[in-house]
Amino acid sequence: MNAPETIKDVVREKYGEAARRVKAGGGGCCGPAPAAASCCAPAPAATSCCGTPSSASRGSGDPITSNLYDPAQAGAVPAAAMAASLGCGNPTALAELRPGEAVLDLGSGGGIDVLLSARRVGPTGKAYGLDMTDEMLALAQENKARSGLANVEFLRGEIENIPLPAASVDVVISNCVINLSGDKDRVLREAFRVLRPGGRFAVSDVVVRGEVPAAIRRSLELWAGCIAGALSEEDYRAKLAAAGFTDIGVEVTRVYGGDDARAFLAGQGFDDAMAAAVDGKFVSAFIRARKP
Repeated sequence: MNAPETIKDVVREKYGEAARRVKAGGGGCCGPAPAAASCCAPAPAATSCCGTPSSASRGSGDPITSNLYDPAQAGAVPAAAMAASLGCGNPTALAELRPGEAVLDLGSGGGIDVLLSARRVGPTGKAYGLDMTDEMLALAQENKARSGLANVEFLRGEIENIPLPAASVDVVISNCVINLSGDKDRVLREAFRVLRPGGRFAVSDVVVRGEVPAAIRRSLELWAGCIAGALSEEDYRAKLAAAGFTDIGVEVTRVYGGDDARAFLAGQGFDDAMAAAVDGKFVSAFIRARKP
């Protein structure tokens, strides 16, 4: 099995486990198992979804997935959608969605960003969610039913091979998912393909600044936790340009320090010296680009 497929298997299992815990009432990736924490920080101390369902919007021990959605947004979606929120940003708040637009969320999980997008584009627009994990898709369908929104469609598939025709959407969003792919060039080419001319790429993702120790890059657990697979800002810009995008911008929205790094690395066999080595090197960012 090649490396990308190995990564994909680990990611699928992690996020399937997250959906099962939400459906069981446990919230996100958290649960009784010592290593089970947020998918974006697989550490014993990270408890992004271990409180009430809206804890992801109020703050928690997880340095990546906490404090992303305001109370108004949390109240606009089913509690299970908020509990399954495992992103690193809030792309719907930054993407400047307009009524009547068609939006695609890559790696839509429990559907929170799809449901928020559907409300923003209104009944004349459409919001698609794409996910490869059966458990997350089932949870998303339940959340759609609870929301009462009719302009929502969830698709089963992989972000490297989007099951939509060319030039079919106005905006591609994603929330801390592209970094999980083992073939980011293909993901970006596919995003470019499905966008209409003038369409917008507007994603939240983890980005790395500077060199990251090779041991972290090799860890599949940390890859599935949003960290090991993160691109540098320069690489992200270069890959977007190679896919055909223009007007590329990277806006840092959160910087992770040494304490955050300890949360990332705890339980993965890394010591405090390793955490110090990545102090400030991982950030959440909002990445914008446009299809000419």
